[in-house]
Amino acid sequence: MIESMPQKSNAPNMPSLGAKPTTEHSPAQSGPGGKNNMIAPTTDTVVSGAPPIPTAIAAPHIHGRIFSLRASERLLLLGVMDVLLINVALLIALAPVTGFVVTLDNILANNKWFLTLTIAWLGCATFFDCYSLARAASTVTSIRNTILATVATATVFVLIPYLTPPLTSRGAIFYFAGLALILLVAWRTSYARLIDQPMFQQRALIVGAGSAGTALLNAMKITPKRSSNPYRGTGYEIVGLIDDDMRRRGEAIEDVRVLGDHESMIELVKQLRINELILAITNTQSISDEMMDALLQCRELGLRVSTMATVYERLTGRVPIDYVGRDLYMVLPMDDNAIERAFKIIKRLMDFVAALGGLLLLGMVVIPIAIANRLTSPGPLFYKQRRVGQGGKIFEVYKFRSMRPDAERASGAVWARKGDDRITPAGRILRKSRLDELPQFINVLKGDMSMIGPRPERPEFVNALSLMIPYYRARHAVKPGITGWAQVKFGYGSTHEDSRIKLEHDLYYVKHASPMLDIMIALQTPLIMLLGKGT
Repeated sequence: MIESMPQKSNAPNMPSLGAKPTTEHSPAQSGPGGKNNMIAPTTDTVVSGAPPIPTAIAAPHIHGRIFSLRASERLLLLGVMDVLLINVALLIALAPVTGFVVTLDNILANNKWFLTLTIAWLGCATFFDCYSLARAASTVTSIRNTILATVATATVFVLIPYLTPPLTSRGAIFYFAGLALILLVAWRTSYARLIDQPMFQQRALIVGAGSAGTALLNAMKITPKRSSNPYRGTGYEIVGLIDDDMRRRGEAIEDVRVLGDHESMIELVKQLRINELILAITNTQSISDEMMDALLQCRELGLRVSTMATVYERLTGRVPIDYVGRDLYMVLPMDDNAIERAFKIIKRLMDFVAALGGLLLLGMVVIPIAIANRLTSPGPLFYKQRRVGQGGKIFEVYKFRSMRPDAERASGAVWARKGDDRITPAGRILRKSRLDELPQFINVLKGDMSMIGPRPERPEFVNALSLMIPYYRARHAVKPGITGWAQVKFGYGSTHEDSRIKLEHDLYYVKHASPMLDIMIALQTPLIMLLGKGT
């Protein structure tokens, strides 16, 4: 280690890099809205000569838990093992039925079998939400979803001609399906049981004990409190909080204690074998120099440093609009994406094809729906309503009528609520199954809407909500859709708070729009329709 001597400078009265305030640091204070902000000290600093050249210090690298798994690593592990095991089941089932000899040459020669099976599994597993980390960490839920996905995969696989092996006998089909069930259920059960073990958890400290930190803790508690680790499905073990407000020292927030401030953070990180620091401070511009320096030292020691918004988004599929401040990059896509234009062109072509298929479906159901509507509530079959589309453009959306013809004559524009007596008996079924949205294939064909995107809202509600909810108009950056991320993750909303949660989902879609996300939404929408998760 080589130490450098301070060098003189002709600039007088320059503060030293290592200078400290002459009085104690003022504690972190709450900014607007009660959000926790680390405020830099405002006291005078000791004046010295020219700043010394920093001394190079060899800091030891901090090692957290060796086997701790991040969310992306858990998803990769689940996907790889699922695909491996279901293909192993097929290999084992083929031998006694077809005399298939398991060699690398034979596998490569018949790669279409295994590729088809892999695609079928991933599609069915996505349909039954098998790759939700929270559900995968619950033994009962994971087993149920795995059984459903395996049965569906086996059924789809044996019905595909040419691309699948000759499993012609009923016994061979049941042998393959049964073996796949045993392997996958055993693996998923082991995963759910082992994932709760401390050695696989990411030990984390949350920096900031204000409203942002509290919101993150609430969002992360997605398993019952009786669980040994209430954050099990997230992959985190929240060890404690860091805050510069001395009055919070020892305080418990959502059963997590404030352990110290920036001065003790590095020592706490070493003692507690922390893997990650989560910065839960909304106004990052107000973080004190001392806190920033402590965070940089922790990063230098090998710790992962994340923001509350990033972790919240990854775990919930929502953008935390109340805790991103004025950071537009946390709300809107800012990357220079080379395939963005190609994606938009391909999406429009897919919308056109899907709309033509949707119109055929509309033609098949329009007569039964017309009869049901006529019997339960005479009046027009269709109705048009003004909605706000991409770029704030107003257009008319088409729907099957599900309410009385005079539903808003006295009240004006109001949200439908649970048990709304304005909804007709036939309309109740239409709304639960989302069949009332089928005429919107006309809007997709016209180009006003897409198959997938945020649901279009009425102008009366947009004007009010944009004044109440930050970033509300950002959802108009893309075309509205018949179904969307908010619909498969949240459902219908009937209050301002529901609109806030739906917006967080919509902004997640706007920010992460991609072919894979569209495929995921498309695969999960039929299940939402079958389960009747509407109003």
